[in-house]
Amino acid sequence: MSILVYGNLIGRQWRESSETFPVVHKYSNEILAAVSKSSREDVAEAVSCAAAAFRGHKLPVMKRYGILRKAAELFEARKEELAFTIVRECGKALRDARAEVERGIQTFIASAEEAKRIAGKEVPIQGQPGQEGKIAFTIRVPVGVICAITPFNFPFNLVAHKVAPALAAGNAIVLKPSELAPISAVKMAEILLEAGLPPGFLNIVNGSGEETGQYLLEDERIAMYTFTGSAGVGKHIKSSTGIRKVSLELGNNSPNIVHKDAPDIEKAIRLCVTRGFANNGQACISVQRIYVHRDIYHDFIEGAVSIASQLKVGNPELEDTLLGPMISEKAAMRAEEWIQEAVQQGARVAFGGVREGALLHPTILTEVTPDMKVVCQEVFAPVICIVPYDEVEEAMDAANHSSYGLQAGFFTSSLQLALKAAQRLEFGGVIINDASSYRADIMPYGGVKDSGIGKEGPYYAVQEMTEERIVVIDMG
Repeated sequence: MSILVYGNLIGRQWRESSETFPVVHKYSNEILAAVSKSSREDVAEAVSCAAAAFRGHKLPVMKRYGILRKAAELFEARKEELAFTIVRECGKALRDARAEVERGIQTFIASAEEAKRIAGKEVPIQGQPGQEGKIAFTIRVPVGVICAITPFNFPFNLVAHKVAPALAAGNAIVLKPSELAPISAVKMAEILLEAGLPPGFLNIVNGSGEETGQYLLEDERIAMYTFTGSAGVGKHIKSSTGIRKVSLELGNNSPNIVHKDAPDIEKAIRLCVTRGFANNGQACISVQRIYVHRDIYHDFIEGAVSIASQLKVGNPELEDTLLGPMISEKAAMRAEEWIQEAVQQGARVAFGGVREGALLHPTILTEVTPDMKVVCQEVFAPVICIVPYDEVEEAMDAANHSSYGLQAGFFTSSLQLALKAAQRLEFGGVIINDASSYRADIMPYGGVKDSGIGKEGPYYAVQEMTEERIVVIDMG
């Protein structure tokens, strides 16, 4: 049986190379395809094509809008194909994969609209002495060639969050998708070309971050880097790129505080549990730490275990499966080791803790301490920790006791407490009466501390991916 081979997109050509790497079905472990590995020369040529496209073929605003809207229509027509691609290459449950494709479509539509709204503003310099007879205003211009490096966990929508705003702003892109799940990005590129994107505005180079990613970091023709992934890699990118622009969406170990006055305790339990296990816990804003007021602590655990026991784990292609395999058995083994280490340090497994190959069953831990890895680091697996508290200030301090700061959830009926949480919790987003994993794709999304710099969401990404230029006219 022949294996489908995907090449690198360089300019107008899909180029295969002599060296390939496999992409496997994360549940069956069958080889889905072979993907061409980029050489240093491939990367350099991809950047050259992007630079030439940007310099030589400026895309008018309405052309950008039309391409992005047409791509969204084609995604809609091929929604099932794209969803099953996500399921197979990253192990995501089918219902979650369908939701991801729909979100990606909306990200493209929102980005298309933002292409028409890019604007500067007047600067009232006449209010300064000696500036009579002059007017000044700003315009926003594309930065040039953007390098986008994307992760495996949302191989369609997180690529959309980089590619669509970059094109909306008029830039050219060199994309390196995750080597663990690159096929969704390839299909996105194929559809964008079908939608009329001129050659060179999107190039794809495949390979590992250590090699292909490093080649990209060393190319000084790239004006901006946008990356989603681990904090360690984000710090390396920032230290390697000098004064060039970077936008980094990194990790988190999302805290959620459930106060005794939460408007609907059962809803809070359901949200915290299901959002901790969705996508196998492999999301930056997955619920990981849950601080529960002691008055409702035991009821919360009982409810959480009840919900977790009803979640079907298995083949992600089946309609009723809620948790599929993690991205690899190695990743599942690492999470299992963290669970076992926590137990050895005194934690209790209230539910789960079972691994079958790359399938890690949903796991609930109690009696944890702040220094356990499952609490203080990013577990990136279907593992949640439930911790009691007596005073709400104590819970906020515990939530802030982290090197991360992406998003946090807070459940309360008190407006005063909600506003206090918004001010006091040290996170890029504070979600009131919903879980930390809430994200609307048009909202500003990004963290503080080791969770990154810059914002995603089409409008905010367009601002990141353009430069503000001042224009002054002497009228006298």
